[in-house]
Amino acid sequence: MAIKLIALDIDDTLLNSKGEILPSTITAVQKAVTQGLKVVLCTGRPLAGAAPFLQQLGLTNDDQYVITYNGAVIESVTGKIIAKHLVDNSYYRRLTAFGQRHHIPFNVLDENSTIYTADRDVNAITVVQAWENKAGILIRTPDELPPNFQITKGLFVGEEKMLDAVEPLVTKTFENDLYVVRAARNFLELMNPVVSKGNALHDLSAALHFDTSEVMAVGDEGNDIAMFEAAGTAVAMGNGTELAKAHANFVTGTNDEDGLADAITKFALK
Repeated sequence: MAIKLIALDIDDTLLNSKGEILPSTITAVQKAVTQGLKVVLCTGRPLAGAAPFLQQLGLTNDDQYVITYNGAVIESVTGKIIAKHLVDNSYYRRLTAFGQRHHIPFNVLDENSTIYTADRDVNAITVVQAWENKAGILIRTPDELPPNFQITKGLFVGEEKMLDAVEPLVTKTFENDLYVVRAARNFLELMNPVVSKGNALHDLSAALHFDTSEVMAVGDEGNDIAMFEAAGTAVAMGNGTELAKAHANFVTGTNDEDGLADAITKFALK
């Protein structure tokens, strides 16, 4: 079947190593839209962090969609919520306590793109995270937030080696209650157990009456594997992790060498 929906990760997939969209990618995406395809950014970022790239790609109409917070929220590019799956304040308490006990920087995002952390000494990666996503940072302990406070996801952040060391313990501690995924080298994320890029992509495809075989997904990291499983055509970037490549149908060029444009042209355009 012909591809009707293209799901794209942002960091290190849509963006090159300089954090920019290549001109070839913009051309390929705009050709896809002209041919009637849906191009869906599937990202761990909030909508505010994806909005500049949606603008660059010309994805501005209410009939285009974006999957944010690694699948916790499905919405139109104009912010109309299609579905969301959040977690409550009790997990902020548990995760914060875990981070403090094991000396791991931790923060959470609400559905309005605001970052909250109980860490008084804010980790530099959290600051970069806020800057990239145009998000504010509020230092708040769980007790300083209302009982009905909900989050889209929690993040343990830090240097790659530190997260490598703690990831097995985080997974063992929380995997029965939350979806735990290594979203990037510096981010270990925890969300509602029904959340993943794959589940969100499946739900959006079903809402649009697209068969799995009509969906193409492109990514580079472990959190993209679930998205690959919800697509008939799964493409890993050449700069992606070996784990991501092992779960893809195809491997394209890197994000610095027109890999994404080549994949869209080869598999989706008429």
